[in-house]
Amino acid sequence: MEYEEILKSLAPCGLNCQRCLSHVNSEIKTLSQNLQTALGNFDRYAERFSRFMPVFNNYPQFKELLGFFTQGSCCGCRSGDCKYPNCGVAKCYQVKGVDFCFQCAEFPCDHSNLDPDLHSRWLYINTRMKTIGIEAYFQETKDAPRYL
Repeated sequence: MEYEEILKSLAPCGLNCQRCLSHVNSEIKTLSQNLQTALGNFDRYAERFSRFMPVFNNYPQFKELLGFFTQGSCCGCRSGDCKYPNCGVAKCYQVKGVDFCFQCAEFPCDHSNLDPDLHSRWLYINTRMKTIGIEAYFQETKDAPRYL
């Protein structure tokens, strides 16, 4: 895959935007829409089934969450549409003039503003890209789940 195409998928932090639940073209959105369509008007069946399968009492909450997953509208972090609250990477990479954090002379830094779990992933991802290259990293992870 060409570098410019990879930039459309990978955010400056290294996470794959197109595998994010908020992305307009994510697999999560597509699969959720397909499931929503396949379920049709399952509400009345869920109510009936709940009489002998209590798990169906949770169907209204499931349906609400499924509806949320069908609404992805983000075009990606590089488009200025970062959904992570107070993300420092989304602005910093532009100021520094790099495509990815590991390309910055200050990497690793304290500018990411990511929670501890995501910060660890950010360090790992960027170190991995620096070690094997962006194209190899993309090929290695392009089909992996976003949420590990």
